[in-house]
Amino acid sequence: MIEDTDIEGPEVPDASRRGASLRSGSATIQDVARAAGVSTSTVSNVINDQPHVKDATRAKVVSAMERLDYRVNVAARNLRAGRTGTIGLGVPEIDRPYFGNLAARIISAAAKHRLNVVIEQTGATRESELKALALSRNRFYDGLILSTVRLAREDVDKLALEHPVVILGEQISNGPLDHVALPNAAGAQAAVEHLLERGCRRIAIIDSGHTVEDDGPDVSSLRRSGYRDALASAGIAFDPDLAVSIQEFTMQDGHDAIRRLVHRGIEFDGVFCVTDTVAMGALRALATAGIHVPDAVKVIGFDDVPESAFLVPSLTSVAPDHAFTAEIALDMLVARLRGGGATAMPPREATSPFTILTRESTR
Repeated sequence: MIEDTDIEGPEVPDASRRGASLRSGSATIQDVARAAGVSTSTVSNVINDQPHVKDATRAKVVSAMERLDYRVNVAARNLRAGRTGTIGLGVPEIDRPYFGNLAARIISAAAKHRLNVVIEQTGATRESELKALALSRNRFYDGLILSTVRLAREDVDKLALEHPVVILGEQISNGPLDHVALPNAAGAQAAVEHLLERGCRRIAIIDSGHTVEDDGPDVSSLRRSGYRDALASAGIAFDPDLAVSIQEFTMQDGHDAIRRLVHRGIEFDGVFCVTDTVAMGALRALATAGIHVPDAVKVIGFDDVPESAFLVPSLTSVAPDHAFTAEIALDMLVARLRGGGATAMPPREATSPFTILTRESTR
């Protein structure tokens, strides 16, 4: 069988030489085929970037498209293919540095697959996360990446979906959907070990107060587990006076947590903050209280958001590989899109690697 891309018809004069007067953008695929002297299927293969088209043939078709100002009807092409070329990204709060950075990286990774991204804000509620899952197909997304905060193991039965979804988060691992996790426990343990190596012995933790045993796995409870493991390995007993619970992971909450420690007269020489955003508030409160960082107290955060490098002092942080998280999530989603949907292969799990980026706050 002869490939269509090798069949090139006789050279046909282009529109300008035929005296035709094509309006800008009104040329058809048939006009391009005539102008390039190839079949319409060859033009289609070039438009869809099929790899088996000869370079010379591709160049002729592209040249004809440029001369005729041919524009691909993307909507019609996607409708025929059953694809929109758009995926959804659900995040709890777009104005938090971590999620803004995550969204930017996923948009960049999606562009490599020629996919557009629509961002939804779930508000960190279970109802909104379930709604994002349920309505993603109705919103004509080809697939969805959802960063979860409130979904839990008891919601697993609601995740038996027929369209591709990748979960980012900690509550639902080993579930029915592809899942990309952060190194929460291991990263937190490494963070506290970093403080211990620098002489800290009274290390405070600012987190939600959740524990894996009582509340199940989430970002905060897993990071608290890593904190306690590091202390135990160093032979240091957990001191509840050094654990400050906050409601939200905001700068204000981090600031107020340090103020409470100082007001209560609790002695501490290190602080592990559950996120960099919390650590930013903690640094401000320590400065206001006249407590020098890092001489009197060393501070470490988690997430390595870009702003951390520009604080005074700059913030040491657990740095997950954000590029890995975005790219592996897109790879998982695209594999589903190309492989026939949500049930074409078993669900996959991945965890981002991490490093400790040492900056001024612990030196």
